[in-house]
Amino acid sequence: RFIMWKPTVLYWIFAAALAISATLFRKNLIRSMLAKEIRLPDPVWARLNWSWVVFFVLMGIANLYVAFNFEEPTWVKFKLVGGTGLMLLFVIGQALFLARHIEEQTKP
Repeated sequence: RFIMWKPTVLYWIFAAALAISATLFRKNLIRSMLAKEIRLPDPVWARLNWSWVVFFVLMGIANLYVAFNFEEPTWVKFKLVGGTGLMLLFVIGQALFLARHIEEQTKP
C-alpha cells in the first residue's frame, strides 16, 4: 500500500512547495525555472504557478481514488499510462495558454 499512496505524497509536496513559496515568500518557483527561457507578464506567471498547484493536488486525489478503489494492476496501469497521459495533456494545455501570452524579446 505504501507504494500506491507514495505518488500522492509527492504530488502534494510539489503543490505545497509551489503554494507556500508563492504565498509566504512571494517567490514563484515556476517563474524561477522558466524566466530565462520565456518572458511573460506577472499575472500570467502567477496563474501558471497556481495551475500547477491545482494540477498536483488533483493528481494526488486521483491517485488515492484509484489506489483505494481498484486492484493493484489497475492502479499500475493508471500510474504508468493515465498519470503520464494526464501530465502530457496538462503540459500541452499550458503550452497553448502560454503561446498567447509570451512577450517578444528584443534582440540587441
